[in-house]
Amino acid sequence: QVQLVESGGGLVQAGGSLRLSCAASGRTFSDYTMGWFRQAPGKEREFVAAITRSGLSKLYADSVKGRFTISRDNAKNTVYLQMNSLNAEDTAVYYCAADRAVPGILNTETTAYDYWGQGTQVTVSS
Repeated sequence: QVQLVESGGGLVQAGGSLRLSCAASGRTFSDYTMGWFRQAPGKEREFVAAITRSGLSKLYADSVKGRFTISRDNAKNTVYLQMNSLNAEDTAVYYCAADRAVPGILNTETTAYDYWGQGTQVTVSS
């Protein structure tokens, strides 16, 4: 079991920045590929970004590429999502997730992830 707790969400003006954190506990954090997803009201949960166990490989949704950066600190059991140039379309509940599957594979499907946090709300005002 892995427990995930997100933090760092809030209200920000369009063009602003936020950094989300996701602290993990339980099993060995470095054994998991980590991902960020988001879900806006009335929409399905969608992939945002993922990072391999080592942190060397990353994958981003086209909608956030160039604006968001995923990173991890295995010594602190934490994964981060730096979000810049935010716009109203980024408003959603953001979730982190852990995938214990094949090392080096970056999954974009929610079904591939084994553990989920409770989410943190990000609201961007225009």
